[in-house]
Amino acid sequence: MLGKGVVGGGGGTKAPKPSFVSYVRPEEIHTNEKEVTEKEVTLHLLPGEQLLCEASTVLKYVQEDSCQHGVYGRLVCTDFKIAFLGDDESALDNDETQFKNKVIGENDITLHCVDQIYGVFDEKKKTLFGQLKKYPEKLIIHCKDLRVFQFCLRYTKEEEVKRIVSGIIHHTQAPKLLKRLFLFSYATAAQNNTVTDPKNHTVMFDTLKDWCWELERTKGNMKYKAVSVNEGYKVCESVTRWLASKRSSINRRQKEKPHLYLEGDLRQFGLPAYFVVPTPLPEENVQRFQGHGIPIWCWSCHNGSALLKMSALPKEQDDGILQIQKSFLDGIYKTIHRPPYEIVKTEDLSSNFLSLQEIQTAYSKFKQLFLIDNSTEFWDTDIKWFSLLESSSWLDIIRRCLKKAIEITECMEAQNMNVLLLEENASDLCCLISSLVQLMMDPHCRTRIGFQSLIQKEWVMGGHCFLDRCNHLRQNDKEEHQRQLSLPLTQSKSSPKRGFFREETDHLIKNLLGKRISKLINSSDELQDNFREFYDSWHSKSTDYHGLLLPHIEGPEIKVWAQRYLRWIPEAQILGGGQVATLSKLLEMMEEVQSLQEKIDERHHSQQAPQAEAPCLLRNSARLSSLFPFALLQRHSSKPVLPTSGWKALGDEDDLAKREDEFVDLGDV
Repeated sequence: MLGKGVVGGGGGTKAPKPSFVSYVRPEEIHTNEKEVTEKEVTLHLLPGEQLLCEASTVLKYVQEDSCQHGVYGRLVCTDFKIAFLGDDESALDNDETQFKNKVIGENDITLHCVDQIYGVFDEKKKTLFGQLKKYPEKLIIHCKDLRVFQFCLRYTKEEEVKRIVSGIIHHTQAPKLLKRLFLFSYATAAQNNTVTDPKNHTVMFDTLKDWCWELERTKGNMKYKAVSVNEGYKVCESVTRWLASKRSSINRRQKEKPHLYLEGDLRQFGLPAYFVVPTPLPEENVQRFQGHGIPIWCWSCHNGSALLKMSALPKEQDDGILQIQKSFLDGIYKTIHRPPYEIVKTEDLSSNFLSLQEIQTAYSKFKQLFLIDNSTEFWDTDIKWFSLLESSSWLDIIRRCLKKAIEITECMEAQNMNVLLLEENASDLCCLISSLVQLMMDPHCRTRIGFQSLIQKEWVMGGHCFLDRCNHLRQNDKEEHQRQLSLPLTQSKSSPKRGFFREETDHLIKNLLGKRISKLINSSDELQDNFREFYDSWHSKSTDYHGLLLPHIEGPEIKVWAQRYLRWIPEAQILGGGQVATLSKLLEMMEEVQSLQEKIDERHHSQQAPQAEAPCLLRNSARLSSLFPFALLQRHSSKPVLPTSGWKALGDEDDLAKREDEFVDLGDV
């Protein structure tokens, strides 16, 4: 052992002082031990998934500024995900391992989930794209689910660094062909399980039987019918031509089951293979304008009213075509206005509601508040958190969407009216608003299976263009379009917008100062009397979780979903506490009381009663946080240290220097 004297045969002589000096960093001392352990960690591959490239001796950093803690392991890239395989299982408690995703692990990133990739060169952070001339010593990956991964490549072999960095950049950013998506490989390799009972499984709505079952469940089969006029997607001629060209480019293996590979893109043309329309509507009308101008059924209320959606007819300049379209729509409206149908209210979401550009711009600003690389960035943004949150306008967009859904719910529930959602393609805001309405009105949609079926019906079969909106194929023109949407709109000076919190202040001023001052405040979003009466009446009653369920839409009630957006930021969690964590602590106490009661009841019996086994999750409640169960505490204790950049906001630096240090170690809480 270095630094120790060696006792020789002479007895009195001292061993010479060792002259060896180690230049190995502390992180490298246990590298060999880690490499041995890494061999025991296996990569879990899904059916059809293939390993593309990997790198060993990669250090995955813990998201912490003060000390570069981390775990050594392998960084691998497959045709489905980026995965880190490290020996960190020993640091996990038994209660932390029961929350597991069945498809991806805690350190897995699907290729479609990668938002941006950054490299650190000489302490400078740069965006990575294309072919690199120099490779970074640190890799930072920002995910669309707001996770941030940091990998140190300093101790990795140069050849492996080039291979893994180039592979990750290529497979996450390079344009792809549709048939190269992992979905196709998985669909071919995985077994096709046929589901027969829709009550216990997610309804896929890819057969006529599924739609008939949904009609029967909602009692809508008296006024509406399921049709198969678009079976094989034969309504639109452009679809037929597109299908023919696609089939010629797909190999023989994919030709055997073309519907598995083409349905998602076929649906972007408007209609699913099967759908529901009003019973008196002739099926020939569906083919007239390739599905446009047809009221499509979404859901039926218990009182007979229904929620419908319609894609707008294409805009034409020719007067003759406009006259034909007008007469066609007049016939459609007469069909859905006459008995037994209720009065129809039309909601034009394309012109009287949010624009897609407005939503995209707001969310781009909003998500930047949560993509935090280190604790310094967190504390810098924490000082101006509310102003940044308000400037993003995201909470106001959430409130407007909820308000629109409640307005439609009031029309259907209180006024017994049908509501027709109108949009250009009925595949964006129609999907959102119809889903919100069904979540509020239908308790089945608030179950796990019901919610999954709702997403399948309204978003997948509803024709939402996931490939375009999420840019899964990484098309360069769509990538540029997304960049433009994320930029501030400074070309034209628009009317000043009132902020989300300012709007609530305006309502307070109105209440305090009366009608005179309210005339001076321009409020463009006043609640109608009948809507306010319906809204207040419902909230004044006790909540029935098996019936109608309305959210609060007042400003203070619209909050950031902490369990969704803050769960990856250790500094934002309340260690050992919070609303959900406090509830779990109460459940633990109740279980302990129940266990003691059972012991008392069985005290006089010779046979000891089996104790009620409390879940492991609740036994170690000190490991919980305010974001439980969506997030668990980090393996290393997070000690929130305010960086020097935030001192000026708290007082004079001389004052801080004279104060005694006040330090509370929260690591053991």
